[in-house]
Amino acid sequence: MARNVRPVKVGDLTLDGSKIYIQSMLNVEAHDIEGSVRQAKELETAGCEIIRAAVPDLDAVPLIPALKNAVSVPIVADIHFDYRIALACAENGIDKIRINPGNIGGEEKVRAVVDACKSRHIPIRIGVNGGSLEKELLEKYGKPTPEALVESAMGHVRILERCDFEDIVISIKSSNVATMINAYRLLAEQCDYPLHLGVTEAGTERMGIIKSAMGIGSLLIDGIGETIRVSLTDTPVKEIYAAKDILKACGRGRGVKIVSCPTCGRTQIDLIGLANKVEQAVRDVDKDITVAVMGCVVNGIGESGNADIGIAGGKGCVVLFSRGEQICRLSEEEALPRLLEEIDKL
Repeated sequence: MARNVRPVKVGDLTLDGSKIYIQSMLNVEAHDIEGSVRQAKELETAGCEIIRAAVPDLDAVPLIPALKNAVSVPIVADIHFDYRIALACAENGIDKIRINPGNIGGEEKVRAVVDACKSRHIPIRIGVNGGSLEKELLEKYGKPTPEALVESAMGHVRILERCDFEDIVISIKSSNVATMINAYRLLAEQCDYPLHLGVTEAGTERMGIIKSAMGIGSLLIDGIGETIRVSLTDTPVKEIYAAKDILKACGRGRGVKIVSCPTCGRTQIDLIGLANKVEQAVRDVDKDITVAVMGCVVNGIGESGNADIGIAGGKGCVVLFSRGEQICRLSEEEALPRLLEEIDKL
């Protein structure tokens, strides 16, 4: 069931739950403007819709206008400790600022950041992380529990609300999937601000995608979440494709959905290799269609009868079919190019 979300604008995007936006973060050293711009362009091309960049000091602030001039997606500045960096980013056209209001030097400095953001219609994302929870909350709860994460987040929210500021987005990340899921569910009951989802420090590509799919996917199925990031110890472009796949699996994203069987003793073609080639070939196809790659004609066509287009392996041949109806027989070598040709027609 969808939440009633308070709309917050980030650049030209509106976070209100009607669309889930994919986010990633640059991992090029912040002072390397040329490298950061190159990576930002790669992310935008891959389908990233919001790009976050660490701004560790005032010398790194020129990165913001450079990114704004290079890509069309909103840019988020990730800032810790020094409120002056936030002020400088606001002056340089940032679209959103990510801070922890409790660690930038007191309410007076928070108010200065709020005033700078309010006058320019810049939202603030409150980022709470299980690995950096306040000491008093760790003493109260014993560890970063869901309740501790939510209490921390809502405490930061109240700081901004006392400054008459409500253009707020919240994230409460944990590297523990169950903690992350339960924390967001609890938070969703307590506020109507947009939520940014992610399993932090999820790991390298394989396990990181598994953990992110479990955490982010569970919450999206619950109707929770307005933006997502798949955090991988890898190139950020891989985060974008993983996020797309999670959205498609949850029924919340566009793009080609592939149905393929796990193979069995009836399989007489190189289905594993063929399925991988199909997946790679349609990765950037922006069509909301289902493509089936099945191992045999005994069950293949029937099991994937709702597919818009598909192929099923036979003895020495491949059958091309659509919506459960056979179109023609092909050789194994003809299967991929003909399938892509039919996809292009849809």
